[in-house]
Amino acid sequence: MKLSDAERTAALAGLPGWKMVDGRDAIEREFRFADFNAAFGFMSRAALQAEKLDHHPEWSNVYNRVHVVLSTHDAGGLTAKDVALAGFMNGLLPPAS
Repeated sequence: MKLSDAERTAALAGLPGWKMVDGRDAIEREFRFADFNAAFGFMSRAALQAEKLDHHPEWSNVYNRVHVVLSTHDAGGLTAKDVALAGFMNGLLPPAS
């Protein structure tokens, strides 16, 4: 089920770095890493979780950057699945120093 406006606002408040995609009911974030190896490692760990959730991201990788867009296609927009996967991805990052 798609998130209500209030649920969407609350979810984004708890997902640092994520924002709404212009013209779509989806969220996006660009992750930056030290190098390609670190970016690919992030994608590998995220892919394993996505497979467990049966919820797969739209993403692209160029060297040390990974751009991710999340939306639940069969629901026609943003759902709790997207929020859960975004939170998992954020949790893969090292703590800020």
